[in-house]
Amino acid sequence: MVPPPPINKPHVCLSTTLIMSSMVLMDAYLVEQNQGSRKLGICIMVSVGDLCFLVVLRYVAVWVGAEVRTAKRGYAMILWFLYVFVLEIKVYFIYQNYKADRKSLDLMARKALTLLLSICIPALYVLLVATEHMEYVRTFKKKEDLRNRLFWVIVDMLDVLDIQANLWEPQKKGLPIWVEGLMFFYCYILLLVLPCVSLCEISMQGISIMPHRMMLYPMLSMLTINITTIFIRGSNMVFFRDIRVSGIFMGKNVLAIVLKVCMFVQYRKHLHHAPAGSGTSDPQHNATSQPQPVLHLLKPQNQTPCPEGLAQENT
Repeated sequence: MVPPPPINKPHVCLSTTLIMSSMVLMDAYLVEQNQGSRKLGICIMVSVGDLCFLVVLRYVAVWVGAEVRTAKRGYAMILWFLYVFVLEIKVYFIYQNYKADRKSLDLMARKALTLLLSICIPALYVLLVATEHMEYVRTFKKKEDLRNRLFWVIVDMLDVLDIQANLWEPQKKGLPIWVEGLMFFYCYILLLVLPCVSLCEISMQGISIMPHRMMLYPMLSMLTINITTIFIRGSNMVFFRDIRVSGIFMGKNVLAIVLKVCMFVQYRKHLHHAPAGSGTSDPQHNATSQPQPVLHLLKPQNQTPCPEGLAQENT
């Protein structure tokens, strides 16, 4: 039998600390939004919920720590789905309490909630991807290309959180009820699904990861975030006279659409001009798969061999 992979204990401790810290801070918001005897009941309820969540997290985080050095991200997707599912439920109740009594809580607390979500959610995604632990990604160019693609995922998360934060940050009456509910749950679904798609793409690539072939997430994000959020923000400006619409993220979405269309066109040209039957466009793979001429017979015998790591970097 194959022995199980070793557990990365620092990774487990860091992810667990980040998750439970954000949960406790959300609980503090929920407790402070209630007064009197109801505060004690909410405190007991969220404490019991956190203990149950911690029991489940104890196993899932260990499984994630065991696969962090492998090419699989299955348990990472489970952990992400579980975390965002529970976190967004708490955010929904906080948002409803803000909506019911907008004068009781100041603007700084609302801004702090947005800042907390914009730090914890992308930070957990970076931990689950664990680019630094991908020992099977040999070349520096591939790892940097992968980091650039993951950076776009983080920017898309911040874009979604910016739309969601427009529901609880204003202290006056905002959008109609059905529009607010639709926007919240649309952002909720995007935060649940799209990062899991990115993790699944990394997992499907396996050890022979090729970032230039990871086209599923850019296509989905262009349709569900870059294009859709432009219409959402434009509709809020035109129909509801919303002055809180972020023009910076609208510009980001326009630039992202242009860049992704160019990327798709270049990828199609690359596939069209690729030699038939090559099976892969990885230059390292092609260099190793082609027959090498027998030149080693002409080498002098007293030549020292090049170190293996240096040879890989030079190829």
